[in-house]
Amino acid sequence: MGDEWRTFRLGDVCTKIGSGATPRGGSSVYLNDRGPFSLIRSQNIHNDGFHRSGLAFIGTEHASELNNVEVLIGDVLLNITGDSVARCCQVESSVLPARVNQHVAIIRPNPKQLDCRFLRYFIVSYETQTHLLSLAGAGATRNALTKTMIESLEIFAPKDVQQQRAITHILGTLDDKIELNRRMNETLEAMARALFKSWFVDFEPVRIKQSNQSVGRVRRGLCRNPTGSPCQTDDVGLRDEAANPTYDNYLTPEILDLFPDSFEDSELGEVPKGWRVQSFAETIEIIGGGTPKTSVAEYWDGDIPWFSVVDAPTNTDIFVVDTQKKITQVGLDRSSTKLLPEGTTIISARGTVGRLALVGVPMAMNQSCYGLRSLDDCAFFTYYATRTLIESLKQRSHGSVFDTITRDTLAGITIVVPSNPVKREFEVKAEPIMQRIKTNMQESRTLATLRDTLLPKLLSGEIRVKDAEKMADKA
Repeated sequence: MGDEWRTFRLGDVCTKIGSGATPRGGSSVYLNDRGPFSLIRSQNIHNDGFHRSGLAFIGTEHASELNNVEVLIGDVLLNITGDSVARCCQVESSVLPARVNQHVAIIRPNPKQLDCRFLRYFIVSYETQTHLLSLAGAGATRNALTKTMIESLEIFAPKDVQQQRAITHILGTLDDKIELNRRMNETLEAMARALFKSWFVDFEPVRIKQSNQSVGRVRRGLCRNPTGSPCQTDDVGLRDEAANPTYDNYLTPEILDLFPDSFEDSELGEVPKGWRVQSFAETIEIIGGGTPKTSVAEYWDGDIPWFSVVDAPTNTDIFVVDTQKKITQVGLDRSSTKLLPEGTTIISARGTVGRLALVGVPMAMNQSCYGLRSLDDCAFFTYYATRTLIESLKQRSHGSVFDTITRDTLAGITIVVPSNPVKREFEVKAEPIMQRIKTNMQESRTLATLRDTLLPKLLSGEIRVKDAEKMADKA
């Protein structure tokens, strides 16, 4: 292995290492809508990839001031200051043209000596992250990585760039599948959310019957992204009917018959005739959480997942199937926490308020959360009703984070409760979508575990490429 691998000093194998800058005028020059140039900031840089949330945009004039920090395809971006120091990723071409601000460094390896994806995997590995965090925290002020520190970083890699690329191909194949599952889940979740909104917020089936329209004349394609544009289901390989909804699939004449054909006045305005207006708290069982004593060792490190807000999934994954901390049966029995059955909606009520999760496996939770259990076994309706209520609460507080959610909060919110047959039909339609999301999520967790297992072994030369390929193919 000594003849095939060697240690590189990063500064010796790069054509560029340097941080960016903030345009003159700072955030006041950011554009409200998507502009011609992206301005990448530290909040966009994560070890699991580039996050578009909060991506800023600038115009041509301000971008020209930052031409020396232009991001090119393949560039490795590294956070160099603050709490997010050492986070690293690369960006897709769709983010370009782009510049970076002063908290992000561009690392551009010489492709004849060091493959850019190999470098990115090397930096996000546990050993390198630990090393960089140690360097960044050595100063007297805030965490920071200097250009000299980055240039001095030693990279252990195959001398042959093709061998580097063979290693990153294996890791990249696993990451690509994880990303595909994420995109699938984004599409699937948008479908379920759009169906709920159509039936229970906009009351479209009632309006169809009221206006004597036929199902075939109504717009097709329920699936909408958060931006309002149609979901690109074909782009993520979804071909089956459940993943490509139309009104012919989700609002047949038989289903339409379940809905009333007119509205009536209520305290919430016009609602479908015969549907109830009721306190949200009256439609669910509200379950409190608790924390076993941390000083009692036998209560912890068991096999029962114990949820706190740090375990809340992204909006597209929805389900939580594992947690950072786990408790024992004794810990469960001797504390106020309870075992939540699958299908319970968890809402964080204090601290980081309003985060949601749908329980994918039985688990307990801490006292900063509530479990919301449907009284009529309509778990998906309850989840989306809760999600709609959270958006309503945010609007009442003008988009700011509200301080807390109490039982009185849930009791003080009224909702429109549909007939049981309509709720049951929603569950039937939502179930295959939600189960697909859960399956994709579990598959991605398995693939991520394999990737994280292979990563240090491939980067150190401990395992051969052919052996890793067999493991990846099996997975």
